[in-house]
Amino acid sequence: MAIVNTTDAVFQDTIKEGLVLVDFWAPWCGPCKIIAPILEELSGKVGDAVTIAKVNVDDNPESAGQYGIMSIPTLKIFKDGVDVATYVGVRPLAELEAAVRQHLS
Repeated sequence: MAIVNTTDAVFQDTIKEGLVLVDFWAPWCGPCKIIAPILEELSGKVGDAVTIAKVNVDDNPESAGQYGIMSIPTLKIFKDGVDVATYVGVRPLAELEAAVRQHLS
Protein backbone atom coordinates (compact mmCIF):
# COMPACT_ATOMS: atom_id res chain seq x y z
CA MET A 1 0.00 0.00 0.00
CA ALA A 2 1.17 3.50 -0.67
CA ILE A 3 2.04 5.80 2.19
CA VAL A 4 -0.93 7.99 3.14
CA ASN A 5 -1.10 11.33 4.89
CA THR A 6 -3.60 11.60 7.70
CA THR A 7 -4.97 14.43 9.83
CA ASP A 8 -6.46 14.92 13.27
CA ALA A 9 -9.92 14.81 11.69
CA VAL A 10 -9.51 11.26 10.35
CA PHE A 11 -6.74 9.84 12.54
CA GLN A 12 -8.96 7.46 14.54
CA ASP A 13 -10.55 6.15 11.33
CA THR A 14 -7.06 5.60 9.88
CA ILE A 15 -5.88 3.41 12.76
CA LYS A 16 -9.09 1.56 13.66
CA GLU A 17 -8.71 -1.48 11.37
CA GLY A 18 -5.76 -3.65 10.51
CA LEU A 19 -2.10 -2.96 11.10
CA VAL A 20 -1.06 0.67 10.74
CA LEU A 21 2.42 2.14 11.15
CA VAL A 22 2.10 5.85 11.92
CA ASP A 23 5.01 8.22 11.34
CA PHE A 24 4.74 11.39 13.44
CA TRP A 25 6.97 13.88 11.63
CA ALA A 26 7.51 17.52 10.59
CA PRO A 27 8.96 19.05 7.41
CA TRP A 28 11.76 20.85 9.29
CA CYS A 29 12.97 17.66 11.05
CA GLY A 30 16.26 16.31 9.69
CA PRO A 31 15.87 12.75 11.03
CA CYS A 32 12.32 12.71 9.59
CA LYS A 33 13.83 13.29 6.16
CA ILE A 34 16.23 10.41 6.75
CA ILE A 35 13.48 7.96 7.69
CA ALA A 36 11.15 8.88 4.80
CA PRO A 37 12.92 6.71 2.17
CA ILE A 38 13.20 3.87 4.70
CA LEU A 39 9.41 3.95 5.08
CA GLU A 40 9.00 4.00 1.29
CA GLU A 41 11.15 0.88 1.06
CA LEU A 42 9.22 -0.75 3.91
CA SER A 43 5.97 -0.02 2.09
CA GLY A 44 7.30 -1.89 -0.94
CA LYS A 45 8.28 -4.88 1.20
CA VAL A 46 5.05 -5.25 3.22
CA GLY A 47 2.60 -4.26 0.49
CA ASP A 48 -1.07 -4.19 1.40
CA ALA A 49 -0.53 -6.01 4.71
CA VAL A 50 0.23 -2.74 6.49
CA THR A 51 -0.93 0.84 6.10
CA ILE A 52 1.79 3.44 6.59
CA ALA A 53 0.33 6.78 7.63
CA LYS A 54 2.17 10.06 8.10
CA VAL A 55 1.04 12.70 10.60
CA ASN A 56 2.59 16.16 10.32
CA VAL A 57 2.75 17.17 14.00
CA ASP A 58 2.80 20.90 13.17
CA ASP A 59 -0.50 20.64 11.30
CA ASN A 60 -2.05 17.96 13.53
CA PRO A 61 -1.14 18.65 17.16
CA GLU A 62 -4.20 16.87 18.58
CA SER A 63 -3.14 13.40 17.42
CA ALA A 64 0.46 13.97 18.50
CA GLY A 65 -0.67 15.23 21.90
CA GLN A 66 -3.09 12.36 22.42
CA TYR A 67 -0.25 9.86 22.08
CA GLY A 68 2.35 11.88 24.00
CA ILE A 69 4.64 12.50 21.06
CA MET A 70 7.58 14.47 22.49
CA SER A 71 10.28 13.74 19.88
CA ILE A 72 10.12 13.19 16.16
CA PRO A 73 10.27 11.06 14.24
CA THR A 74 8.18 8.78 16.42
CA LEU A 75 6.73 5.67 14.83
CA LYS A 76 3.78 3.92 16.41
CA ILE A 77 2.27 0.63 15.36
CA PHE A 78 -1.48 0.25 15.86
CA LYS A 79 -3.33 -3.06 15.52
CA ASP A 80 -7.09 -2.62 15.15
CA GLY A 81 -6.85 0.74 16.92
CA VAL A 82 -4.66 -0.46 19.79
CA ASP A 83 -1.20 1.07 20.26
CA VAL A 84 1.13 -1.97 20.29
CA ALA A 85 4.63 -0.52 19.73
CA THR A 86 6.56 2.75 19.69
CA TYR A 87 9.91 3.60 18.12
CA VAL A 88 11.55 7.01 18.61
CA GLY A 89 14.19 8.21 16.16
CA VAL A 90 15.50 6.76 12.94
CA ARG A 91 15.41 2.98 12.82
CA PRO A 92 16.91 0.67 10.18
CA LEU A 93 14.66 -0.97 7.64
CA ALA A 94 15.30 -4.48 8.99
CA GLU A 95 14.19 -3.48 12.50
CA LEU A 96 11.00 -1.83 11.24
CA GLU A 97 10.16 -4.72 8.95
CA ALA A 98 10.64 -7.21 11.81
CA ALA A 99 8.46 -5.08 14.11
CA VAL A 100 5.67 -4.89 11.56
CA ARG A 101 5.77 -8.58 10.69
CA GLN A 102 5.68 -9.48 14.41
CA HIS A 103 2.22 -7.88 14.66
CA LEU A 104 0.72 -9.33 11.48
CA SER A 105 -1.85 -11.98 12.25
